[in-house]
Amino acid sequence: MAGRLEGKIAVVVGAGQTPGETIGNGRAMALLFAREGASVLCVDRVAERAEETAVLIAEEGGTASSLAADIVKAADCAKIVEEAKARFGRLDILINNVGIGGGDAPAHRLEEAAFDRILSVNLKGMWLTIKAALPVMREQEGGSIVNISSLAARAGGIQLAYEVSKAGVNRLTTSVAQSNARYGVRCNAIEMGYMDTPMAVGGIASATGRSTAEVRAERDARVPLKGKMGDGWDTAHAALFLASDDARFISGAILPVDGAMGVRIG
Repeated sequence: MAGRLEGKIAVVVGAGQTPGETIGNGRAMALLFAREGASVLCVDRVAERAEETAVLIAEEGGTASSLAADIVKAADCAKIVEEAKARFGRLDILINNVGIGGGDAPAHRLEEAAFDRILSVNLKGMWLTIKAALPVMREQEGGSIVNISSLAARAGGIQLAYEVSKAGVNRLTTSVAQSNARYGVRCNAIEMGYMDTPMAVGGIASATGRSTAEVRAERDARVPLKGKMGDGWDTAHAALFLASDDARFISGAILPVDGAMGVRIG
């Protein structure tokens, strides 16, 4: 039986991952999309990490290629789309998965440089990749864009830049959905809660001097759904749904993948 993305061309931006005990969102999405029949262009700022994901896909019999690109550079975003067309002929799916948060703080302590850096990567970079992809998708009269957002868009209070950037991602998503619907281009976002990924758990452990086991247990305890975080595969399956024709009449949605954390917050 054909996969849900059979014959589709997908670009996963942020397809590499930092080393860790679990799988990251980008790598999980790239692997799952390939398993479902898509040809995948794995994009990451670090060439080796993108190539690692592409090799894993190839080892499973899938079709993948890798590309190093920095999404804060408009020329690199244009290159992503150009390479997708050159290598595979078209672009059906764009996954925007890049995000950072280091150096963040509440408003009264946040440094201007940190604010600019986080907004540049998390929001401006996502807009630049979308801007590069839209002409191709409009001409094709179809395409699916999935942006990775966060529950921090509507809850938190101690990571101002990250929270503002993710709130911006949500509005970017709905704006793109509205202005491109007539061309058959859909744009949705996944609003993630606590996920057990190398960047999240390992990053906190490294920054605070604690073990990953301690950080994992603390985060698990905050999740209403069985007291357990989600993982990269949960993100991947949600993205697969939104990217596939199963969601052909869904655009402008902000889909919570958070183990009911958003419901508890209100």
